[in-house]
Amino acid sequence: MTLTVRELGELPATHAIELLTACCGSSRWVSSMVARRPFRSLDAVLAAADDIWWSLDATDWREAFAHHPRIGEQLSAVPQDERGRGWSSAEQTGISTARDAVRDALAAANREYEHKFGYIYIVCASGKSAEAMLSLARARIDNQPDTELRVAAEEQRKITRLRLEKLLSSERTS
Repeated sequence: MTLTVRELGELPATHAIELLTACCGSSRWVSSMVARRPFRSLDAVLAAADDIWWSLDATDWREAFAHHPRIGEQLSAVPQDERGRGWSSAEQTGISTARDAVRDALAAANREYEHKFGYIYIVCASGKSAEAMLSLARARIDNQPDTELRVAAEEQRKITRLRLEKLLSSERTS
């Protein structure tokens, strides 16, 4: 199901909250997006999403991360609705063809990353192979915590943007 930007603006707040939570699990991001409705265009939705995202703090970002399953897994720490689970599964299709050794290495990288940073390894997995995601995880594990939090936040921003584009019709009007 896709909506038009206009339909998103006309939805009751409770329904808009549900749909936007599937795009990004930060409750402050969701409430801010609902408050900014109505939007003129998809471009306006995406600009607001980015603006709000970068105005949030580390706690909000970590809340959003918790709505994703670990790379290679299906369940997240915070349960997702059917739409969110479907998007997560589709985003991680690169895992489905991975050799067992790569899957095992990704699981180990997930654990090491979580131990070091205190939240899941988050990457915009769409279009990436398991090998590419593993390589990125290994490269990012050497980041300093403050640097990595910004990198992870940027990955979440990309995921949110892709999901908003899936949720809303792609017509771009001003």
